Amino acid sequence: MTAYAAVVLSGGAARRMGGVDKPARPVGGRPMLHRVLAAVADASERVVVGPAGPVPEGVRVTREEPPGGGPVAGAAAGLDLLDPGTTTVALLAADLPLLTPAAVAELRGALDGSTAGVACYVDGEGRRQQLCAVWRASALRAALDRLAAERGGTVDGAPVRGLLAGTTVREVSWSGSGPPPWFDCDTDEDVRRAEEWTR
Repeated sequence: MTAYAAVVLSGGAARRMGGVDKPARPVGGRPMLHRVLAAVADASERVVVGPAGPVPEGVRVTREEPPGGGPVAGAAAGLDLLDPGTTTVALLAADLPLLTPAAVAELRGALDGSTAGVACYVDGEGRRQQLCAVWRASALRAALDRLAAERGGTVDGAPVRGLLAGTTVREVSWSGSGPPPWFDCDTDEDVRRAEEWTR
């Protein structure tokens, strides 16, 4: 598989959790953000976009423009920080505490073995887990440029599904053992479920 970089999106208001710093919430004794960063420890570059607090050595932190501009603006900010020669980018939410290196490797392998621009997991109902994905950097740049052109030159507030709309998507069903790596924690109940899975 080709080398890859990782962009982890840690913004968001966490309204369903009362506005707490969601990526800092621990699951299995570690902040969710740190669990996601550990799943991409083999990436050539790791960038966190949004509020982050302390991060492991070598991880860079930036903010989307404008701050609070949403995940698409975050993807653009993260991509801007990567080495121009980067060919593959894992684009991940910071609230995926069950993500594993094996799950990221499966997405990378699925992308390498296809002509798609992005590989992402789908859940049991066939819903695309858009922020548990691996992109060809060229396809992500093209999607961001297309969305910006459609929205008067900005991706501020653009929906993530808009990124995938004009891109060939390789959908991947989780075939490994254990809990679904795309499980995201939007509520306190989600965090409780994730805790149970990590025991």
